[in-house]
Amino acid sequence: MKIKLLSLPAAAASVLGLALFAVTTVAQAPPPGPTGEHAHPPAPAPTNLKVLPKTLTGDQVHEIMHGWAKALGTQCDTCHQEDPVKKMPNGHPALNFADDSKKENETARQMVKMTIDINKNYTSVVDSSRSKDPQAKMVGCGTCHRGQVDPPAYVPPPDEHEHEHHEGAPPAGAPPTAPH
Repeated sequence: MKIKLLSLPAAAASVLGLALFAVTTVAQAPPPGPTGEHAHPPAPAPTNLKVLPKTLTGDQVHEIMHGWAKALGTQCDTCHQEDPVKKMPNGHPALNFADDSKKENETARQMVKMTIDINKNYTSVVDSSRSKDPQAKMVGCGTCHRGQVDPPAYVPPPDEHEHEHHEGAPPAGAPPTAPH
């Protein structure tokens, strides 16, 4: 059996790509939940990470997963199987987060790898000098899915009036407009 070792630059690029994806995903996640008497206990340590960095805490993975669920307009049970034995304090079945029996798990992993590749090899080379937000050019689940498990095949362009510039010069690089 041959084992292919990554060169140091390739390994560093892979780790950097995963780190960027994790940071971007956490930044897109909804704000933390309630505090005080309504706070949730810390999420258990993840046991089956295959794409996300294994150094993430349970709470970090929880935030990332909730961000993905929101971007896809879905719930945890879309990817995670119910545990037939465990119950939640509210009586609902607990989910077995380490179980890979649903095909959606592998689909999600492939989509994460694709997004990392897009951000690392494509959006990172796009000039984003117009944006003051370094993450503005990063893509995430919501870029395509827009709150739907199956992304829409077509997203209409913005209305004409959204492109009009009422006063001042056009943005840098834009062709000059004819007078109204």
